[in-house]
Amino acid sequence: MSKLTLSLGVCDYDRTRAVLDGRAPIEGCNIVGVAIEPEEAFHRAFKYQEFDITELSLSSHTMMTSRGESEYVAIPAFVSRLFRHSGVYIRTDRGIQTPADLSGKKVGLPEYQITANVWIRGILEDDFGLRPAHVHWRRGGVEEAGRGERAPLKLPQDIDLQQIADGKTLSGMLASGELDAVISARAPSCFLRKEPNVARLFPNYRDTEADYFQRTSIFPTMHVIGIRKSLVKQHPWLPVSVFKSFIEAKKLAMYELGQIGHLFASLPWGVAEFEAAKDLMGEDYWSYGYEQNKHVLETFTRYHFEQGLSAVKVNPESLFATSSLDLTKI
Repeated sequence: MSKLTLSLGVCDYDRTRAVLDGRAPIEGCNIVGVAIEPEEAFHRAFKYQEFDITELSLSSHTMMTSRGESEYVAIPAFVSRLFRHSGVYIRTDRGIQTPADLSGKKVGLPEYQITANVWIRGILEDDFGLRPAHVHWRRGGVEEAGRGERAPLKLPQDIDLQQIADGKTLSGMLASGELDAVISARAPSCFLRKEPNVARLFPNYRDTEADYFQRTSIFPTMHVIGIRKSLVKQHPWLPVSVFKSFIEAKKLAMYELGQIGHLFASLPWGVAEFEAAKDLMGEDYWSYGYEQNKHVLETFTRYHFEQGLSAVKVNPESLFATSSLDLTKI
């Protein structure tokens, strides 16, 4: 029986590696895997639909789904998750002591729509009362000039979002004092270089994030795996086959994290960190599946709508292939 030959664009995480290297094959498919950075995968997916199966920004996928314009349907394999309190960088000479002090400030971001920034804005509003409309947002590349949105935006009129000048970067503007703060999934180089007057808003972010999880039971979801809708229409079995492969790949990664006889990760106390994460967050802390993450997705889609990114309030179920929400149980 012949198999489908499909392209796959995804970052080479420990939890996706077995799909890329064939240890977790996708039933009925021959996979041409391309290991790429997430930003490149998103750009190529939302602008050109290059890959049959691809890592997707949860935010961009939600936005396009709300408009009925998404070329992909997702499976609830959350290949990227991250607490985001670490992603707020400030000038220490602007009197910014708490998130509320960002009101009225110029805050840079690489794209308004990226998932990390949706989570950050939502958390800052829920926990600290900072409304997005009270911030002057300035968009551009963190390290390279000219970055814009990967999918077109239709924001409320009370959101002040402006593109920074040609030739400038967010990192450079934060270092020079042209910006008061930057929110970004990636640390700006001015922070990594320890430029004067640049610091994190939450310097002890690990403790802050652990407290956030204990209060909310939310481990923020960032990226999902999307499958071209035209393929799913032609091959209805495909979403579950893809999902099963990513579940198996994550299982292999978690097995390796727990091996203390020989270390798979180049960290001397990685196994202790793995055990500490499970003690705090539960045995299946990096959970896949819709029901296990329904409360997380409902919070995210609420943020997305409140921030003007969704045309309508998205039912989280509509982001995913129906068959991937109800796997066989034995």
